[in-house]
Amino acid sequence: MGAESRSNVPTATADAAAPNPSASNPRIQVIGDGSTSDTGPQPHQPKLERMTPGESPPQFVVFSWDGSAELDTKLFSRFRRVALDHGAAMTFFLSGIYTLPEAKRNLYHPPQHPVGASDIRYLSDEHIHSTLEQLGKAWLDGHEIGTHFNGHFCGPNGVGRWSLAEWRSEIDQAMGFVMNWRTNTGFSDLPPLPFDYRKELVGGRTPCLEGRNNLLPTAAELGWRYDASSPGGRQVWPDKVHDLWDLPLQSIPFSEHASQVLSMDYNILFKQTGGVLQGDAAMRPTWKRQARDAFLAGFHRAYQSNRAPYFVGNHFEQWNGGIYMDAVEEVIGEIAGQAEVRLVSFRQFVAWLDAQDPAVLRKLRTLNVGQAPADGWEAFLSVPAASPA
Repeated sequence: MGAESRSNVPTATADAAAPNPSASNPRIQVIGDGSTSDTGPQPHQPKLERMTPGESPPQFVVFSWDGSAELDTKLFSRFRRVALDHGAAMTFFLSGIYTLPEAKRNLYHPPQHPVGASDIRYLSDEHIHSTLEQLGKAWLDGHEIGTHFNGHFCGPNGVGRWSLAEWRSEIDQAMGFVMNWRTNTGFSDLPPLPFDYRKELVGGRTPCLEGRNNLLPTAAELGWRYDASSPGGRQVWPDKVHDLWDLPLQSIPFSEHASQVLSMDYNILFKQTGGVLQGDAAMRPTWKRQARDAFLAGFHRAYQSNRAPYFVGNHFEQWNGGIYMDAVEEVIGEIAGQAEVRLVSFRQFVAWLDAQDPAVLRKLRTLNVGQAPADGWEAFLSVPAASPA
């Protein structure tokens, strides 16, 4: 995944009209009721390259978004523009019910809850329409569309209690809502989504980072390639669990509180306000600086040491007046373009991992948090780690 990895960054603006792929390419296969389509290889994907002996690893950074939707705040389109400006790819975790009208909520059968129940609200028809537009454009930009599942059930009665079969039901329903949005919404003025979600969906993040024990074997059975649900991960090179790459939110320095915080906007907010979503307006400049500094501290700790991939989680929310969105945009602007930094999606990152020599990855995993190779990268990686006994 070389420096030219986004050399074909699209020049269209984030608000450009969504193309109808089937209108100009008869080889494109429309799927089912026309909600989705197979348009061939995704545009703007990086070239996969295996590291050469002694080469320093890139500093991968993944910005991901839980429950991605385009509301009146226009945050989905805003961060598509940010990504275009900086040659970045991101992962958008879609909540499946964000493509299902509330009038059709009886189609959702959440495990261990009444029909149509959800701990997140259903979107208005207008917002479903805008979200579908952004999903298609995002994929054509080169971003990944993952899943945040459906009803976002947390706590004692949440996803942590679900069986393997119940997780499979939740995944199948999330898939079905995306692949049948045309029938469920009645919208006829949108093109099909330009991807086959059955092929696109290779990973997700669970609600509240709960329920992995039974999700992981279910996801592995479905052929997924990663999970991004683990909390409290260390900034080290990842390994696999249940044959899935384990890509956790990470503990990063939160210096003013002399502590660590998970690399997600909500967790920083919770440190600052105890969970109050709109706190003291006078404190917002301070809280924004703290969030920005925390995200940058996590980046620099990896970049200047073991080059472990850095994962940042976000929500399209205006908590505390939108300061976390502003902080994330500033961080992206500061780190993009630095030497050997790659802003990628989770899907792109695991594709790079799978292309590497397993012995090199084993050697990278021997580096601890904040630990740089003592004699430099060339000496460290010139002799890969031996295979385990």
